[in-house]
Amino acid sequence: MIVNLLFLVLQIFQFILLARVLLSFFPDIDRNNSIVQLLYDITEPILRPIRSALPQTGMVDFSPLVVFLGISVLMQILRFM
Repeated sequence: MIVNLLFLVLQIFQFILLARVLLSFFPDIDRNNSIVQLLYDITEPILRPIRSALPQTGMVDFSPLVVFLGISVLMQILRFM
């Protein structure tokens, strides 16, 4: 039961993170929009420490990719529990 709940939470977070990544391709979107701000408020606490730990790569932010990879690993572990 708890494993299923954790799996669901990780899936929802993946969708939220994907939405944030897709928003980054549209610089004209208003960052003060409440939905956009909610996406940033949810994802930034996870992305910020990873972003600061990764080496600078110019304009490309690899922190979402690292989070997606970490979530995928956690989901695989949860499947075997």
